[in-house]
Amino acid sequence: MKLTKEEIEQLETRYKVSFINSLAGYRQAVLIGTKSEKGHTNLAIFNSLIHLGANPPLYGLVSRPDTVRRDTLNNILNTKSYTLNYVSSEYVEKAHQVSAKYEEHVSEFNEVGFTEEYLGKCKVPFVKEAVVKIQMELKDKIDIEINGTILLIGSIESIQINDDLVDKDGFVELHKEEVLACSGLDAYFQPQFIGRLGYARPNQELTFLKK
Repeated sequence: MKLTKEEIEQLETRYKVSFINSLAGYRQAVLIGTKSEKGHTNLAIFNSLIHLGANPPLYGLVSRPDTVRRDTLNNILNTKSYTLNYVSSEYVEKAHQVSAKYEEHVSEFNEVGFTEEYLGKCKVPFVKEAVVKIQMELKDKIDIEINGTILLIGSIESIQINDDLVDKDGFVELHKEEVLACSGLDAYFQPQFIGRLGYARPNQELTFLKK
């Protein structure tokens, strides 16, 4: 298959969305926990988490245009607080089900069977079943004019993670818990570890740090 820009634009809409979305490859499946100003909890699945920097620790999250009701987006903008939750592949059905369009006052936690958990001073819920739990605070909002999407930039306020998942040099070994990955809108995967390679230098043979 070879497609020009013009040919891509002429593809049937649903086919094009599926094609371009899945073409971006494997990404982290993230459950976003929020709470509205009225106190309604919300849980949504995203695959657009972006690492923006470690000093200070910042993650980006891309939201679809706000042309329709976006509970997660609205809650983040209104409260500035949200959580990132990674679950293992055993919860794939529940994780996917939170993408259903429930009413604003209906909590996806209750509907799909995930457990709300409040840790420390965080006022929005984590997913108790998650193996990685990250508390975020909204720091910036960037409107992307070309397609109406919105980039939310947040700072990491706290992290809850099992010590066994963190290697001695700080590398997080998500594969040990078969943390859920995804591609496109509805395909899910278990990560498979190949190995970690040493720092690449010109004219020097690469060696595996860990396999």
